[in-house]
Amino acid sequence: MEHPIATSGLTKRYSAHVLAVDRLELRVRKGEVYGFLGPNGAGKTTTLKMLVGLIRPTAGQAVVAGHAPGDPAGLARIGCLVESPAFYPYLSGRDNLRAAAGAAGAPESRVDAALDEVGLLPRGKDKFKTYSLGMKQRLGVGAALLKEPDLLILDEPSNGLDPQGMVEMRDLIRQLRQGQRTVLLSSHLLGEVQQICDRVGVINGGKLIKEGTIDEIRGGTSLLVVAQPAERALGLLSQRLGDKVRLVDGELIVDVEPQRAAEINHWLVSAGIGVWQLRSAERSLEDVFLQLTGPVGAQP
Repeated sequence: MEHPIATSGLTKRYSAHVLAVDRLELRVRKGEVYGFLGPNGAGKTTTLKMLVGLIRPTAGQAVVAGHAPGDPAGLARIGCLVESPAFYPYLSGRDNLRAAAGAAGAPESRVDAALDEVGLLPRGKDKFKTYSLGMKQRLGVGAALLKEPDLLILDEPSNGLDPQGMVEMRDLIRQLRQGQRTVLLSSHLLGEVQQICDRVGVINGGKLIKEGTIDEIRGGTSLLVVAQPAERALGLLSQRLGDKVRLVDGELIVDVEPQRAAEINHWLVSAGIGVWQLRSAERSLEDVFLQLTGPVGAQP
């Protein structure tokens, strides 16, 4: 399959006033880690639940692992962690995975292999309630790996983790992409996504508003200008460059080619504006995300 996940007009409306997902067109390629980005409430989890058949769409279609969402033949090829993992606190990690393997129809021989893949084999005999949050999240990923899936769908796997836990989860996801396995990673942690994803799609208000590689999304380099008075410099450059100029924490970000630095410097100096710094600066994924969606975590 060229596209383990493909949707066409996928829509979910909960009521006349709540449109969670709006005509989503999504294409996830085989063997890639695809970052599904959006602020809280943007429609990420609703989309994932539709892809695995937990809820039905209001309109549109999806093909996941070659089948309709929820089809047993497709589910046999999918590993999924949607929202927080739920396990029996009084059972060990190993026994929890044994229970999960029985429910999923996976052989019990896969349990230790899955524990090993997520780095929990030495702690497999310990009770789930003794695990750290990062270990609990990794056990959830381990459960998703029991069927040796071709497609792995992970919903906010680093949510709530401390910095060390984030590093461990990032390293784990890098390992999971080996071979031809495809990973769909839903997240709002932009630094993590920027380091591990091949392509990203940005969703806001239920709509896919941007899609591409990290470099394509960031749109190349910009110029960073420190000038005084900053508001006057912003006004002058905005007159000439329109919405390619914005003021962030007292610094001007100018979305033009670095080769135009001399021209911009000339404009400012000729207008009597002092230029203290002018250099090329790559736009971060966070910069672009904020432009597209507003503040991180804002409701659409």
